Amino acid sequence: MDFHDSPSEGAFRAEARAWIDANLPEGWREREIGPGHDVSVLRAWSRRLYEAGYAGLTWPQEYGGAGAPYTHQAIFLEEIARAEAPEHIGIIGLGMAGPTIIAHGTEEQKETYLSKILSAEEVWCQGFSEPGAGSDLASLRTRAVRDDDHFVVNGQKVWSSYAHLADRCILLVRTNSDAPKHEGITYLLADMHSDGVEVRPLRQITGEAEFNEIFFNDVHIPVTNVVGEIDGGWRVAMTTLLHE
Repeated sequence: MDFHDSPSEGAFRAEARAWIDANLPEGWREREIGPGHDVSVLRAWSRRLYEAGYAGLTWPQEYGGAGAPYTHQAIFLEEIARAEAPEHIGIIGLGMAGPTIIAHGTEEQKETYLSKILSAEEVWCQGFSEPGAGSDLASLRTRAVRDDDHFVVNGQKVWSSYAHLADRCILLVRTNSDAPKHEGITYLLADMHSDGVEVRPLRQITGEAEFNEIFFNDVHIPVTNVVGEIDGGWRVAMTTLLHE
């Protein structure tokens, strides 16, 4: 197998390298994202990536992406690493939430969320794993009970990267306890600024807190925030995990 760049890939690499070198401000290398750090520079850098066309490289053009091959995404990440530059702050949104909404979301959801993911106006996190549902994700116990046009959510998620910064969360909840465990799960889009959402950083031995716990205490999420079908969230989640 030939791992050398094709002519078009080489041209893209040269263009990306030149752009990063010309646009990365002094002192922005290896920016940290832990609690207490000023993330305004990361949002500004991510906005700059978006305006230059480097956010959502593989997304379809109709949704604001570049429609580029995945090799271009790999090349761009290589060049970001080479320059020790920060990645786009919306890693979860660009790589997981966005592609899932494109595949399964309503037109209203696409219009509401996709452009804000690309521009870093909104940062996303992932609410899948739980203390008792890691490798066996389908055994999750965070529960959502229908109340008219909302779900009321109670439960806990863990190992959630970016939750301390996030505006939105892709969230798996159990909506039917009587169904087989893979069939009673619903995929929701949660507002992290809602009443009842609590984020607790998980402090690592280094002193940093890259991961978080999220607690949902009677959090109201509109039924319009369901992605796919109620009780059909496992299939939607597989799309997310394939992209992850």
